Amino acid sequence: MGMVYAEITLKNSQDVGNAAEGLIKEEKVRQVTVNAVVDTGAYNLCITEDVFKKLGLGIEGQKTALVANGQRVVCSKTAPVKVHWKDRSTVVNATVIPGYEKILLGAIPLEGMDLTVNPKKLEVIGVHGDEEIYYV
Repeated sequence: MGMVYAEITLKNSQDVGNAAEGLIKEEKVRQVTVNAVVDTGAYNLCITEDVFKKLGLGIEGQKTALVANGQRVVCSKTAPVKVHWKDRSTVVNATVIPGYEKILLGAIPLEGMDLTVNPKKLEVIGVHGDEEIYYV
């Protein structure tokens, strides 16, 4: 299978909440739109240090991650990020991999938005078509 990319918008989740409560204006919500590599082998959302800074996210802790080349890297776990793809969204903590220059959209945020990869067309699609279905 070739590389799959998805245009996603990432927002500082705390800013989103503050805007909803009227504490800040909607246009003050820190956000960035990126072309992410869709990586179903990755666990979560991985962001670059630059995106981390642009979003103004806090750090909730450190963890050791095993990256694709087999190397173990100490990474930061961020405060919540709201991930948007088309009309869908989910909230996840992101992982900041030092020195990494790509955004990875992993399995957890994909599942949170009821998305999957169509390997023939190399695109992200809804698991249930255009309808979001969540099993609880």
